[in-house]
Amino acid sequence: MADEKGLNFLEEIVEKDLKSGKYQEIVTRFPPEPNGYLHLGHAKSICLNFGLAKDYNGKTNLRFDDTNPLTEETEYVDNIKNDVKWLGFDWANELYASDYFDQLYEFAVKLINKGLAYVDDSTSEEIAQQKGTPTQPGVDGPYRNRTAEENLRLFEEMKEGKHLDGSKVLRAKIDMKHANMLMRDPVLYRIKHAKHHRTGDKWCIYPLYDFAHGQSDSIEKVTHSICTLEFVPHRELYDWLINKLEIYPSKQYEFARLNMTYTMMSKRKLLQLVNEKYVKGWDDPRMPTISAMRRRGFTPESIRDFCERIGVAKRDNMIDFGVLEFCVRDHLNKVALRRMMVLDPIKVVITNYENGKEELLTSENNPEDEAAGSRNLPFCHELYIERDDFMENPPKKYFRLAPGGMVRLKSAYIIQCDEVIKDEKGEVTELRCTYFPESKSGSDNSGLKVKGVIHWVSAKHAVPAEVRLYDRLFNTEDLGAIEDDFTNHLNPESLKVQQAYAEPELVNATINDRFQFMRIGYFCLDLDSTKDKLVFNRTTTLRDMWSKEQKKG
Repeated sequence: MADEKGLNFLEEIVEKDLKSGKYQEIVTRFPPEPNGYLHLGHAKSICLNFGLAKDYNGKTNLRFDDTNPLTEETEYVDNIKNDVKWLGFDWANELYASDYFDQLYEFAVKLINKGLAYVDDSTSEEIAQQKGTPTQPGVDGPYRNRTAEENLRLFEEMKEGKHLDGSKVLRAKIDMKHANMLMRDPVLYRIKHAKHHRTGDKWCIYPLYDFAHGQSDSIEKVTHSICTLEFVPHRELYDWLINKLEIYPSKQYEFARLNMTYTMMSKRKLLQLVNEKYVKGWDDPRMPTISAMRRRGFTPESIRDFCERIGVAKRDNMIDFGVLEFCVRDHLNKVALRRMMVLDPIKVVITNYENGKEELLTSENNPEDEAAGSRNLPFCHELYIERDDFMENPPKKYFRLAPGGMVRLKSAYIIQCDEVIKDEKGEVTELRCTYFPESKSGSDNSGLKVKGVIHWVSAKHAVPAEVRLYDRLFNTEDLGAIEDDFTNHLNPESLKVQQAYAEPELVNATINDRFQFMRIGYFCLDLDSTKDKLVFNRTTTLRDMWSKEQKKG
């Protein structure tokens, strides 16, 4: 992470701690809750935690914060592990907060014995009222001064399942008048009679995040516990619990979370989109989840580059979605195989090319990479070109095909449009052209000069394909500022499906391949593809068209 740009504030902290001898090895952790799929905000945290450890020869634990059995599933655990590995990282230890349930229970008992925790029979509404407001101090509840013996008995009964959900909680005994409302006797344990994805029915009481997180860090001897800014108020409780329990003093540090234009980063709202069928699943290529971006054709290199470019800050800011698209274009330009695909075809008949004759032309796979080699393109007397590459009445400086005009077919010949055929509605259905045999790409001695180059496919050899043109899921720039239902801001043009014609080489495409369909955009094969039906997803356009459209609007 450290380079000529200087150190970010977390790197400065780590270097200072190592130089002073405070730590011999730094230990970070990535602690997702397995209640959904990871999104780009998590990717930033992954790159930060694993990147810091890698740069300073430390280690990173992958720890699942699985303390809420009602929302967590093994499916999410497996997907999270897959996402972290796909991004290019591996963990020192795979751990779970549930690994520590016995130890966390003993920590709670220790607090009770020290007079620092008590069982409260108040309802959640009553507890909220007791806590007061930011400008009004809280008040002690009726159960705050129970004896340690009574609290131990009641807490044991909670553990044994003798009380109903919501009937009792365990609270820390701190200060109901504290300026930080989180320090006003926070809840540490609640009753939930629910089956846990790992511990089954062993437990019916579960620790809350604030109790499980810092103590898990301490058990693992995490040196730098890195959270997003919303956890700043929690740091005081984090330190208080570690201090009172007299355990390893892990330290919490906060950085700005990822906020990006036209993008929703709330896992709860993303789940709503899935459940209410606004999208086809967590991996719908319009979603900001890592799984969706992988399916859409983003590369791990491009996402790591994005996280590096946006940096680590102490204050929230808004990142332009175009930065992410720039990163993926930059990488795909280097690695994507060039192929030809016609989305909206118009037939071209080459009248002076012998009917039935075929030849194989050669085209390079990637001009940015000599090692990528070349491929064969079949050529015959009937071709498809894009309808947009022909104009019957062109303006000045129009360099594509027009009546009487010439254009070069990519990696093939120069052709001239001689005749335009239309149907009864006046729609152009066919162009009749002549080609110049001496103008073959790579050995052109025709003496002809043309400025336009267009792509094409052989009509006889073309392979039908479905092309899914994805765009931004929302059409509102700052979703954090909206006051109405966020689903009102969905972009109705976020997916367009077209039938297209592909060059025959694309029948050999695999899920891991990345393509630049010449003059159209970057694409990848979708999971829905079969041998009988090719399906391609657009990763991104060749240039940022969205910003231009927004400025027009």
